[in-house]
Amino acid sequence: MTTKKTGGLLSKLRELMKAKQVVGEPLQAYIVPSGDAHQSEYIAGCDNRRSFISGFTGSFGVAIITHNAAALWTDGRYYLQAASQMDENWTLMKHGMPNTPSQEDWLVKVLPESSRVGVDPFLFSIDSWKQFSGTLKTAGHDMVPVQPNLIDQVWAEERPAPPADEVFVQTMKYSGLSWPDKITLMRQKMKEKGAEYLVMTALDEVAWLYNLRGSDIDFNPVFFSYAVVGKDSTHLFIDENKLTEAAKAHLNTSDMRVHIHPYDEIQSFLSSVYTEGKKCGKTWLSPKSSFALASCIPQDQRILQLTPACTSKAVKNPVEIEGMRNAHIRDAVALCEYFSWLEKEVPKGNITEISGADKLEGFRREQADFVSLSFTTISSVGSNGAIIHYSPKPETDRPINTQEIYLCDSGGQYRDGTTDVTRTMHFGTPTPHEKECFTRVLKGVISLASAIFPSGTKGILLDSFARQHLWQVGLDYVHGTGHGVGSFLNVHEGPQSISFRSGPPDTPITANIFLSDEPGYYEDGAFGIRTENVVVTVPAETKHHFKNQTFLTFETVTLVPIQLKMVEPSLLTESEISWINDYHVKCREIVGKELERQGRHEALKWLIKESQMLG
Repeated sequence: MTTKKTGGLLSKLRELMKAKQVVGEPLQAYIVPSGDAHQSEYIAGCDNRRSFISGFTGSFGVAIITHNAAALWTDGRYYLQAASQMDENWTLMKHGMPNTPSQEDWLVKVLPESSRVGVDPFLFSIDSWKQFSGTLKTAGHDMVPVQPNLIDQVWAEERPAPPADEVFVQTMKYSGLSWPDKITLMRQKMKEKGAEYLVMTALDEVAWLYNLRGSDIDFNPVFFSYAVVGKDSTHLFIDENKLTEAAKAHLNTSDMRVHIHPYDEIQSFLSSVYTEGKKCGKTWLSPKSSFALASCIPQDQRILQLTPACTSKAVKNPVEIEGMRNAHIRDAVALCEYFSWLEKEVPKGNITEISGADKLEGFRREQADFVSLSFTTISSVGSNGAIIHYSPKPETDRPINTQEIYLCDSGGQYRDGTTDVTRTMHFGTPTPHEKECFTRVLKGVISLASAIFPSGTKGILLDSFARQHLWQVGLDYVHGTGHGVGSFLNVHEGPQSISFRSGPPDTPITANIFLSDEPGYYEDGAFGIRTENVVVTVPAETKHHFKNQTFLTFETVTLVPIQLKMVEPSLLTESEISWINDYHVKCREIVGKELERQGRHEALKWLIKESQMLG
């Protein structure tokens, strides 16, 4: 991976940090978060500030620059990537490791007395601001909002323009619930909380609420906007030029009308609600909302909890569930085509990580209702697979070969659903160690997929189901086990997750939620192994019903064969072998039928071969 030279950029930033005409009193430190004004995980090019200043391009990380140092915190998915992309000006802080200080503790240690720490208030959530500023204040430092953004001033005319693509309607055929019905649901929840206004700042929440989709952020069908729901009014803050006539008509029904405001007026709108002498009830907004917007609302008038749009969006309705199932069938067709093609072409020595990823995208584009990929394909060979979120570049591109493991993590955005699937394969002969590692990861997939648990269980209690078989031999992985998946929305969707990390929101898991099931194992410099399926929570049949408790289990929605060549059968129990065989029968019956309907006979032959009975 290319290392970015950042010395000149850091010098310009430090000059601005000291310039009184820019920041008033000089800053001793400046924080550069990963997200945008909506705290998005994936962001548009114009918001890629942390990547610009540090060179690190991963989706998670926080950079902090002082007069004498520059440090970047990221998690286990990106340790190797960050180390290779950042130059000697930066110190990598391995978030999640026992000896790594928190960002606040590091600042307290390195800053001189009575320091000022600056940050763009739109890029810091209100809950993060409270925690961060509290720690700094206790140590005698101040955290101060700084606008305009200092990185934007360093970036200057080279900064990309904000996207301006059109917004389109996600019809009832795909959404299953009209936006006026969703507004009614929001108002019911607001009444229960005693809220007069509900503010939505997360882009996928706005898109879900109004049944609209866009393309402002690559791979995520969202658009820059805010939404406000009142007791008797609804508002959308957006560049109106993005709205087609069809979209405008969609937002103006006989029963309900959405008031359109310029995107930049959200701050003044919220401030006007609480002008002096004006009586207004409480406003509900997410603790992930920016400090800039939360500050517009008096502290005693805020309800800081996950919005009902966030929690309602995660629970899919029958139309969305059926759409997700269908999208995964068509996606499996594309993957069967790809792996069948790879099996023939890899021995010729002409296929690389990039050309393979491009071919897979081509197969997906042939499927009905395909819109885009759901993230950049992780097409990785050998040691590149150990970089958990590796993305092949021309300078790192390697041939897919018969001597090393190939890990492919990919997904698609379809009008009826979002997919995310990982398969690890070997086109030659895997070593006994590789087979053992693969099998222990697979045992974790099966253990989690087969789990039965009370409705309302939190993801942290399920995480060890997937790790236990690795732990038995002293192995582990440093990423979470599962994330929520949207319905033609973000491939990483909250609030539910399955992870070893505790802390907010750690939302209970209930029925009709789609999650990933993706344990893995990685050996630096050698290989990466991950098997990932998307699953949906469904009622479990149990012998007893303790205190009338509802119990859930997972149904696997991804239908792509698992390479049996990589499996060591002696490590499997009878029930695990039965699970694999039942899964492969389901793949053959459902995906095989669709391959036959589409006339994809070579891929069908591959599917039948790869889904033979084990044992």
